[in-house]
Amino acid sequence: MGIKNKVQLITYPNSLGKDLKELDIALNTYFDGVFEGGVHILPPFPSSGDRGFAPISYFEIEKEFGTWEDIEAVSRSHDIVIDLMVNHISRQSEPFQDFLRNGPESKYKNLFITLDKIWEDGRPVQKDIDRIFLRRERPYSEYEAKGYGKVKVWTTFGKTEPSEQIDIDIYSDEAKAMFESILKNFSSHGVKIVRLDAVGYVIKKPGTSCFFVEPEIYDFLNWISGLAAKYGLALLPEVHAHYSIQYKLAERGYWIYDFILPFRILEALLLKRFDRLGQYLKERPWNQFTMLDCHDGLPVMPDLNDLVEVKDAAKIVDICMERGSNLSKVYSDAHKLEGGFDVHQIRGTIYSMLGENDDDYILARAIQFFTPGIPQVYYVGLLAGVNQYDLAEKTGDGREINRYNYSLEEIGKETQRGVVKRLIRLIRFRNQHPSFDGTFYMDHASENELAMSWVNGDEKSRLVASFKENTAYIEYSVDGKLERYQI
Repeated sequence: MGIKNKVQLITYPNSLGKDLKELDIALNTYFDGVFEGGVHILPPFPSSGDRGFAPISYFEIEKEFGTWEDIEAVSRSHDIVIDLMVNHISRQSEPFQDFLRNGPESKYKNLFITLDKIWEDGRPVQKDIDRIFLRRERPYSEYEAKGYGKVKVWTTFGKTEPSEQIDIDIYSDEAKAMFESILKNFSSHGVKIVRLDAVGYVIKKPGTSCFFVEPEIYDFLNWISGLAAKYGLALLPEVHAHYSIQYKLAERGYWIYDFILPFRILEALLLKRFDRLGQYLKERPWNQFTMLDCHDGLPVMPDLNDLVEVKDAAKIVDICMERGSNLSKVYSDAHKLEGGFDVHQIRGTIYSMLGENDDDYILARAIQFFTPGIPQVYYVGLLAGVNQYDLAEKTGDGREINRYNYSLEEIGKETQRGVVKRLIRLIRFRNQHPSFDGTFYMDHASENELAMSWVNGDEKSRLVASFKENTAYIEYSVDGKLERYQI
């Protein structure tokens, strides 16, 4: 068990090649030895929505993607990261369908959160709902269940009405047994790391935001961490929240996601000022997974609340919109910022956000890789992909702008582009240079210049960038001598 200090890939099971078999071919043909940190395969399970994040069953692989044997094949050359949606399962799952068929007689009746578990008479209280960090218009959906008639069930997520994603009552014995069986199954098929998707939403408590409710969230994390350890699995909690909440997790020894870094890097390169990025790099915890892009969008609120002034955030948003991005927004008025600023995430490819400028893009990745933590590279970013407007329009999901599926033939062509070759070289450097197992130093950050270093005994590496000189390079030790390459 353990997380390697190497670069990881994030991909859907059918995005680098049409299925898991072709993913394995792509990894071993075009990216042999590149992703030493492992591969995060986004949900490969049968699902009824949200591109895998409404899982019908964790014990099967969606047929069009392959089988568990195909997962095991990938695991022979790469550590596998996989998602467990601890907050919800699919409306089409057998447990929820059994609940609809049998109502109070269902063996799964305690697995779900009927509203009488939240409010005594089962009637939503508006003042409580107003406090909730909403991800849809209301946090529940109505279904027809035998013995209940119309029954309201908690549904944090979902674009349809009623929702396809049904929240789980984590306090129920049924949920605890289900989570254990899932983790045991993951371990038996070569999975090494489990990302706890949407874990911040698992506690529902009247009078709170129903997001990262303390101290109850720590009780759950402690419990599931012990369970994961039993099966030799490492955990990665996924929490989109105000940075102070993330830091509480880091202080307790959990790995967290650095959802602030992408905006700080974007801000530095779009506004041509390194100083704010440099200040952030001095203060952040080190036990973080770093990213620039992912299957959702680039975080803004609530992750950066209190860190960035609204007018500055608006500048970045405007530039990205001019370059074709779209937005995910906050629903609840109570959680919007001054002037009604309501941007939750900026959706688009990071390459497009940076104006399809190869040098800026590679510098952004270099900063990410020099930042302490475990770097992850999303597959579209790996191939320096551009915004896919047709996909977003066709599906009605703005996130599809950054979810293009590449065939093996297309991957072969894309890996011949100069910017992709430069990125792969940079990934190999991050994986292989021994300095990154040492100590990080934020050497210098002014408005125009940035310098970041790693030192491990006699081994050194240093990233230097200057807007004034329009240069970016890495100095690094080789056999006691310093060499340099322009990134």
